Amino acid sequence: MDLSNSNTAKNLAEAFAGESMANRKYLFFAEVTRQLGMTELSKLFRETANQETEHAFAHFRLMHPELVVDDVASLSEEQKKAIAADCLKLAIEGETYEYTTMYPEFADAARGDRDSKAVVEFEAQQAESREHAQIFRKAAHNFGLLTHIENHHARQYTEALESLEGVEIAPKSITQKWICRQCSMIYNPVEGDPDSGIAPGTPFESIPEDWKCPICGAEKKLFVPYEEAVAA
Repeated sequence: MDLSNSNTAKNLAEAFAGESMANRKYLFFAEVTRQLGMTELSKLFRETANQETEHAFAHFRLMHPELVVDDVASLSEEQKKAIAADCLKLAIEGETYEYTTMYPEFADAARGDRDSKAVVEFEAQQAESREHAQIFRKAAHNFGLLTHIENHHARQYTEALESLEGVEIAPKSITQKWICRQCSMIYNPVEGDPDSGIAPGTPFESIPEDWKCPICGAEKKLFVPYEEAVAA
């Protein structure tokens, strides 16, 4: 079922967000009532929170059928890695959005409202989201899933180019990937390195010389051009 660009996709996303928020809210209520000594009420909130989780999972399965595992025994190791890589990709995208866009905007609005406590909270969460994104990137490297994530983005970029009629494909220097000889992290100029202030679309040659590998900290000079294998 293709839900791309449909009202149903938007509604599922909103329903998932609502059920997820209800889960955390009820868990908070459960903790409050537990502290108040109301054991049965606390138990009710916790049980309802678990039900909201199942509702959220059902919505998310419809949103991302590629992540649904019905029979793990039938999956090859490559398929398992691809699914895990997609999970990490979504996690990285979510955390990156939070620290590059969401929390900075929230903090600016709180400053305008002169709500110093909210500013502190949003800035703290922004820093934590940045840390989480980096942790997920390291996990992708440690579990050998960087290639799968890069291939996913490469496919997205190729499909986008092919959908634009009459548009000349960018020069090789703009799309050329580079790989770290120390940890095998791949720099993709299409994505850049937002964590380090390198905007998407930045060719490797234009990165400042003091830039370092976001995975292992290797210097820029330790990167070499990366050529993807072509199927025979």
